[in-house]
Amino acid sequence: MTISADYPFESKYLAVLGAKMHYVEQGEGQTFLFLHGNPTWSYLWRNIIPPVSEIGRCVAPDLVGFGKSDKPDMGYTFLEHYRYVEGFIEQMQLKDLVLVIHDWGGALGFYYALNHPENVKGIAFMETFPFCLSWKDFPAGFGIGFRLFRTPMIGQFMIMRLNLFVNQILPAAIHAKLSKEIHARYKEPFPTAKSRFPVYVWPNEIPLDDRQGETYREIKRVEEALTDFKFPMLLFSSTPGGLISASRVEWLKQRIKDLSVKDIGPGVHYLQEDNPDGIAAGIVEWARDKKLVDT
Repeated sequence: MTISADYPFESKYLAVLGAKMHYVEQGEGQTFLFLHGNPTWSYLWRNIIPPVSEIGRCVAPDLVGFGKSDKPDMGYTFLEHYRYVEGFIEQMQLKDLVLVIHDWGGALGFYYALNHPENVKGIAFMETFPFCLSWKDFPAGFGIGFRLFRTPMIGQFMIMRLNLFVNQILPAAIHAKLSKEIHARYKEPFPTAKSRFPVYVWPNEIPLDDRQGETYREIKRVEEALTDFKFPMLLFSSTPGGLISASRVEWLKQRIKDLSVKDIGPGVHYLQEDNPDGIAAGIVEWARDKKLVDT
């Protein structure tokens, strides 16, 4: 399998709540909305969009503060990000969505489905958390680092000054070796300490039970609603996985009525850099099987 570094898309921009959000799109027909997480951008989906665009219209925005989108002066909390995602969908007039979601993009996507179930036809997800966590759920080898990221002053220094999330966490959470060329593209949006503030905020928003604030409460609502979602879902699992372990797969199977699971082999967290072909093929096969697209 060749993991291409190319990003062969025309950049487009949309003003949402006073900020320019960058996005790319390809194909036509059924809309597939791709949402990334931390510290990535729409570049994450570059090898998955082309095959999926053969069966539908693929739209992939960059969250505010990430990629080529603006970095407005804001707190970058979960609910602030959500306002921009919801605004982007409304202004683009995107209807009957199939969400393809990862990491914080996954939490945002599930939260959108909670609030707008009538506008969602299906969800394909991987390495995300439509549930709250405790520290014992955290991936082996990453717990200490994330505890430090959530420690005042120390976390800011590690992420904003040293850029450790982009420089070290990102490649460590990929099973394959990340090429210098691809890694450089992930570093591009964060050239200064100030530009990394959005990256710093996300670890502090993780719905871990030691901080049961606003974000924790809203994601708990998603967790409690998993049994109510009526549309089909597709979960990509990997070995060893990160946020979604084998036991978590079983947990999700017990709660989601129409859940298909596709194992794509070795992977940790950023599965798109390990097996984009498997993800793309899985989405296409599932979408056709569930009659989400015209065959």
